[in-house]
Amino acid sequence: MRSKLLLLAAASASALAFSAHAQTAPDDQTTVEELVVTGTRTAGRSRLDTVSPVDVVDSKALTRQGSTELAQALSTLAPSLNFPRPSAVDGTDSVRPATLRGLAPDQTLVLLNGKRGHAAALVNINGAVGRGSAAFDLNTIPTAALDRVEILREGAAAQYGSDAIAGVVNLRLREARTGGGATASYGLYDTEVKTARDTDGRKAHDGVTYTASIWQGFTLPNDGFLTLTGDWSKRNPTNRSDVSSAFSPGVVTGRYGDAEVESKSIFANAGLPLNETWSLYGWAGYQKREGESAAFPRLANNANNIASIYPNGFLPKITTDIDDYNFAFGTKGELGAYTIDASVTYGENDIDYGVKDSLNASYGPTSPTSFYAGSMKYRQTVASLDITRPLEIAAFAQPSTLAFGAEYRKEGYEIVAGETASWANGGYNNLAAGAQGFPGFRPSNEVDVTRDNYSLYIDLDSQITDKLDIDVAARFEDYSDFGSTTTGKIAARYDFTDSFALRGAVSTGFRAPALQQQYFTATSTNIISGVATEVGTFPATSAVSQVLGAKALEPEESTNYSLGLVYRRGPLEVTVDAYQIDIDNRIVLSENIQGSATGTATQQAIY
Repeated sequence: MRSKLLLLAAASASALAFSAHAQTAPDDQTTVEELVVTGTRTAGRSRLDTVSPVDVVDSKALTRQGSTELAQALSTLAPSLNFPRPSAVDGTDSVRPATLRGLAPDQTLVLLNGKRGHAAALVNINGAVGRGSAAFDLNTIPTAALDRVEILREGAAAQYGSDAIAGVVNLRLREARTGGGATASYGLYDTEVKTARDTDGRKAHDGVTYTASIWQGFTLPNDGFLTLTGDWSKRNPTNRSDVSSAFSPGVVTGRYGDAEVESKSIFANAGLPLNETWSLYGWAGYQKREGESAAFPRLANNANNIASIYPNGFLPKITTDIDDYNFAFGTKGELGAYTIDASVTYGENDIDYGVKDSLNASYGPTSPTSFYAGSMKYRQTVASLDITRPLEIAAFAQPSTLAFGAEYRKEGYEIVAGETASWANGGYNNLAAGAQGFPGFRPSNEVDVTRDNYSLYIDLDSQITDKLDIDVAARFEDYSDFGSTTTGKIAARYDFTDSFALRGAVSTGFRAPALQQQYFTATSTNIISGVATEVGTFPATSAVSQVLGAKALEPEESTNYSLGLVYRRGPLEVTVDAYQIDIDNRIVLSENIQGSATGTATQQAIY
């Protein structure tokens, strides 16, 4: 067997790039600037007035875009955000990662109404972008539940905490007291594929997708609100494998393309004023997502096929059953000159794996054809306190905004073994053990771990003169498993005229290895040099990894430099931003390392 080690690399990486945005408003449209809350603690600023680059995408733009997935819509409307679409990559077929500024998916912090969101339990281990990462799943939030999305395209770990190396995506929920809406859509792919063996091309009509969503606002006492959202979507699979069984009816062929995915979501967002200065708020959301992706086909003459079960070969299907939960409760108000926001949030992501249309070859003709392959669970609880106040400094043109606060976070990660037949060796003819396509988690893979994190931050945004704005922030974090660190940021903006401004920032970032990255271990099937190969993935601290000289993971540390300009004249708006991000101790999935049952002690150890 070949094996590969998870997350061994501690590398230094540097990215240098620039981005440009330009847009104009129609002549007959009155432009109202959207006020933002991401990237600045000062109220009342638009996206073009902030010291940091921020994109704002409202719900109308998301709806008009027509995508069935939030991440896909954002990648179309915000050029810095990308949403790759990998195929035949196990759970990543159903939990697709999004990236910001070309960095790993888990180097972008996702907020929900300004509060830290929870990651998915999944680790991207196959051919997906961001291999070895464990990130927030944007598609767990229905588009209909959103008022807008704010994307901060700049390192912000000092302001918002660990993970914000590439930037921050803040999902702002809809706050409707009245009104409502409903949408439905139907679509499919009508594709013409030309290949070397079929130059005239062939047509594929597949990937039929249905969506339906509804939202409604309700008025609560004291001018409060309750907004309810329901969302359903079903995407049928696509196939671009270009293999046909037309001349060999009954012979199993492969499937390469989008997985079949069905999701059902409900979301509630509420706010209730208690008096003129204090109010309660909260939200709750749940999504059920079921997916089915195809593994690589096992032909009839495959050594691990049992002809009495599948005389024509078989195509294993990997199923995912995902439950995602979001809850929050908080209060905010004013106490003298201070504005206070205290909250508790909870998030959980559970993934159950199954395999069907498969077999465990080591069980021989008595093998089951469907299996429960185990599960992964991630949970996060966050308690936060945020305080802001205006601060009069006589030498400055305007009052500064002082913000400070504290946060406590508890995380948990769990792997549960699958049924015995999904992973065990039945001893039949020395054939491969475990369910073909996705061998289940073994009891030796099981973990149930937790960790705690405490953080303190301070942020001072000052309008030094009518033209110069400077924002300085610092954050202290302490992890129960990785110790403490301090990050900082200084950003500035100078308005030469009402139409033209320059802005820039220097910041440091920090990202502690996720629990998923530290403890995930499993066996899967990958194609290596054209051959389906059973591949083991191990944490850096495992005995196998240690034999190869692996060291325990260290936190990623980054330095972010950016420089940009803002120009606006009438309906024309232009922003250009250049940035460089240096990252040390970058956590990635290692290359495939081949072992042998014979040879040196090291080779035998990794076999």
